[in-house]
Amino acid sequence: MLTLLTILFALALILIAIVKYDIHPFLALFVGAILYGLLSGMPVELILKSITDGFGGVLGTIGLLILLGVIMGTFLEKTGGALVIAEKILSWIGEKSVTMAMLLSGYILSIPVFGDSTFIMLNPISKSLSLKSGVPYAATTIAVALGATASHSLVPPTPGPIATAGILEADLGMIIFWGLIVSLISLVPSYFFIKKTCMKIPLEPKIAEVVLEKESPKKPSVFSSFLPVLVPLLLIILASIAKYPTQPFGENMFTTVILFVGSPVIALLIGAFLSFTLPAKFDKKFLSSTGWIGESMLVAAPVILITGAGGVFGKMLQNSGIGDMVSANMSSANWGIFLPFLIAFALKTAQGSSTVAMITTASIIAPLLVSLGLDSETMRVFAALSIGAGAIAISHANDSFFWAVTQLSGLSIKQGNQTHSLGTLIMSVTAISVIYLITLFV
Repeated sequence: MLTLLTILFALALILIAIVKYDIHPFLALFVGAILYGLLSGMPVELILKSITDGFGGVLGTIGLLILLGVIMGTFLEKTGGALVIAEKILSWIGEKSVTMAMLLSGYILSIPVFGDSTFIMLNPISKSLSLKSGVPYAATTIAVALGATASHSLVPPTPGPIATAGILEADLGMIIFWGLIVSLISLVPSYFFIKKTCMKIPLEPKIAEVVLEKESPKKPSVFSSFLPVLVPLLLIILASIAKYPTQPFGENMFTTVILFVGSPVIALLIGAFLSFTLPAKFDKKFLSSTGWIGESMLVAAPVILITGAGGVFGKMLQNSGIGDMVSANMSSANWGIFLPFLIAFALKTAQGSSTVAMITTASIIAPLLVSLGLDSETMRVFAALSIGAGAIAISHANDSFFWAVTQLSGLSIKQGNQTHSLGTLIMSVTAISVIYLITLFV
């Protein structure tokens, strides 16, 4: 009981520091981890070892993946490739299905690009399609927002799912495969929610903001725009299939090559290189410290540091013997896949950031996987997805994405809560329900 109270006290301090005093999550997590170690009576030597092992171990496996994913997204955003993808999706679905088109556009773009950036890029299209089709602007707005939310929390290579997979040592290819299935199914009730609720909100489109950079006067082709997104995903999934005990590809040079290029860091490196082909006129300044690569590093650095601090917290919990404590006290409780969901849900709702909620929850859950019966290769994947499902909701006033949605569209705070916030709750509950049903059969 004392250990549990110590954990809750440390988590409370972390949340208060982030939410009330606006302290950076890295500092809050790092100091909170050290404080937990001291309060739990860990030897000083073990606390120091937990810091180095936790920070270094996590960044050694995850840091490069986050950076490469951000680089890929930056080039898609800057060159207009992301908009090309959105316009192509619209042409496939048709202007009569504007709401569905915007839902899927937000979903696909948010796989390589941050949710906020996805919404900002698609907002002009959302406005113009609303005016052209007569579909209420509130509906197209929330469609983009919920579509971006689904893939942002459940489908790598966005930083949250990558970090969660690394911390839990879950197979990234299987997370991509099942994450796509879970997130796409979660879009179904979201679509009907939008059609039923958002269609009734009178909202006039405002003047769209200019979001494209001027460095690229010509947009890339559809083929070139899709390549950086699809190639890494396919390579990682192929590598996961190649690892199956049945060896579907056999033991040969092809399998060796697939396992190499399909390793997450190489696959995302290939995706990053493919994104370098997107500018109409390539300038070596793009790759400089002051160019797009430099901008990517500035975006990725805070996420990488937060992930490292989360690793320290997780290692501190692990070295304090939390796993044994849970085994002894929770053996009769069948929390299973729902505990990571509930922790992530509470953290997301309390402090606003899905990425912080996912990293913190994964750090807490990692030493408990055996106790919760989630330590098999398959259940690690669904534990990671459960965390992602919890980190979807509830997006409200403490979430920067909530303000991007309401301020750029003109939705009032009340309307934002009735549409976007409620929509994330529906999506989150749907996702964990789908995950639970899948675990009954796999």
